[in-house]
Amino acid sequence: MADSLLLFKRGPSRSTWLRARKARPHLILSYRPRRRLGRLRWRGRRRFRRRLLQAQAAGADWREGCCLVSRSAAPRRPKTAAPSPRPAEDPAPSCSALLPIPPVRSAGSGRAVLLLPLGQGFTFSGICRVTCLYGQVQVFGFTISQGQPAQNVFSTYTHSRLTINAVHYSVHEKSKKEMKREARSLLRSYLNQDDRYCLMKNFSPLCSILLLERLKTSTVNFIISHPGLSYVFVQEIPTFQINSEYFALKSVGIRRERKKNGLRLTESAFSVMDELVSISCEEADGCPVILVCGSQDIGKSTFIRYLINQLLNSISCIDYLECDLGQTEFTPPGCISLLNVTEPVLGPPFTHQRTPQKMVYYGKPSCKNNFENYIEIIKYVFSSYKRESPLIVNTMGWVADQGLLLLIDLIRLLSPSHVVQFSSDRGRYMPDLSPSYVDDMDGLYTKSTSKVRNRGFHLAEFADNLEFADEEKENPVLFTGYKLMSVKSEFVSGKTPRNRESHNKVLRELAVLSYLGQLQPPVPKPLCPLHGLTPYQVPFNAVALRIIHADVAPTHILYAVNASWVGLCKILDDVRGHAHGPILLAQTPICDCLGFGICRGIDMEKRLYHILTPVPPEELRNVNCLLVGTISIPQCVLKSQRGLEGTIPYITTDYNFKLPGASEKIGAREIEETRKEKVHPKPKFYRKTN
Repeated sequence: MADSLLLFKRGPSRSTWLRARKARPHLILSYRPRRRLGRLRWRGRRRFRRRLLQAQAAGADWREGCCLVSRSAAPRRPKTAAPSPRPAEDPAPSCSALLPIPPVRSAGSGRAVLLLPLGQGFTFSGICRVTCLYGQVQVFGFTISQGQPAQNVFSTYTHSRLTINAVHYSVHEKSKKEMKREARSLLRSYLNQDDRYCLMKNFSPLCSILLLERLKTSTVNFIISHPGLSYVFVQEIPTFQINSEYFALKSVGIRRERKKNGLRLTESAFSVMDELVSISCEEADGCPVILVCGSQDIGKSTFIRYLINQLLNSISCIDYLECDLGQTEFTPPGCISLLNVTEPVLGPPFTHQRTPQKMVYYGKPSCKNNFENYIEIIKYVFSSYKRESPLIVNTMGWVADQGLLLLIDLIRLLSPSHVVQFSSDRGRYMPDLSPSYVDDMDGLYTKSTSKVRNRGFHLAEFADNLEFADEEKENPVLFTGYKLMSVKSEFVSGKTPRNRESHNKVLRELAVLSYLGQLQPPVPKPLCPLHGLTPYQVPFNAVALRIIHADVAPTHILYAVNASWVGLCKILDDVRGHAHGPILLAQTPICDCLGFGICRGIDMEKRLYHILTPVPPEELRNVNCLLVGTISIPQCVLKSQRGLEGTIPYITTDYNFKLPGASEKIGAREIEETRKEKVHPKPKFYRKTN
């Protein structure tokens, strides 16, 4: 009986061409019509497509309008075959038999209603605003229930597609008729009677109903306004499945994707997350320090986002320590930050840029040439951790040679309670970072410790930076061993050693563009080009300058600052005693970074810097230092701004690369100098036995 629902009445005079145009439920052409369609010219294809669209616009529901197959049209059994007994009818047929694809109905311009039976998922690409009208769903580990606020979901083409899954929820002794009546009343304000009737035919207990709305934000509009970046959120892919669902989802700005393109985590990842969530919810151990490590492109960031969303289902906030300079999660690249996360992260990093609790601008996407400063900055930022909520630490993907030794130093300094180590058959080999292995290994700046089991080790230089309870301050700070949790990753990345650097650069530029998108007025106001915004005027003698990544001559310092990405920092020294300026710092300070901006221009006559930044004026009063690193303004900002006429400023082909700090040759020189220094010993990948 279930198979007969997919068959339709055939007339003897109907040709295959007519059936392909009117009788197919989803316009999936069979082999013969596809051959005929391939022989058509471009005008014939255009005419055929227009007729299909006209038939769809007429509002005819082909699944309802077609009759079931008649007895004469049914396939006949051989005469010699014995009559088979009639199968017993199921009192409640399963949803998977009647509904292989969750139905979608248009709810007006830019809105659609989706019904998800229990256990089914909807994988999509694009961005939308999700509201749970009835039931309960889960997106990227975060649970959205009926009555909760709508959530902005970003399923971009730069990362794995997200899936909305219908999950089990409790029902207070309601019959199916009562639940159906409640769901029908909720849909009355969104769907007309016909669509509501068609949707409720597939209603089953414990199903969920969602409202998908078109999402428009100033940050997204600013990103897609640059040429070549609109593909991040929306891609036009030709398809033959043109039906009512296609138009409903297209009006929202999303499209259905195959399940294999969705995000997939291994069983080991889910088991580790379940254990960490249960530990974080306990009152006794409610503040674990979770350090996540592993090689690059193995799924660490995806695991952390999923874990944050899972924790937010049970607790109100999570602390997050960013130690990965190249691929930061909540800030522009080149930062080490500590922030309190209270809202779910339902997209890649460039969709949720937030203001951290404490942040230091390192100035480079890698720490390979200055490990000591990297360690000192982490210690400075970690000192602000209050131990009032669980802490998740994200580390770099550099786990070979000196990177592994640096990771051992971080484990000793941060003293995590749990270390989640990712491993993969495709990734670089990494030894198991068990407590005994870390104790026996020397780091870059720490020595191995010989300790008795379950005794712990003492870090005197780090104990003063932590804030503990009064009873803990009386005793010396002892860091007990941690628990190693291994995750076997099957994450398949599209990056290769050849395109990894360019791909990471695109993600860093998207993060910078997302931060600059905060300068734009809220929707529905139109976008304003950056050259049309009014910058702040900062006197020379009000801020100090420092170039982080290279030694620049004082006569060329202003050339390096002009049209650069600058960190707006606050140092303890008072710089207002100088009469003129510019004020140059001899060393890079470890200080708080309050935000970022663009030095749009320098007025030498009035001795003013013109700074364009989204930092509010009350915070800018505390800024007294400008730091310039290797993080640059994306080229699309300089080359593709709308409204520019004539010569584009700061764009030229006549450039002297021999100036100090004018090219990446400075970095090459630093690498050659570091080779002459003492090389750190490579780690030994074995465990000592007594």
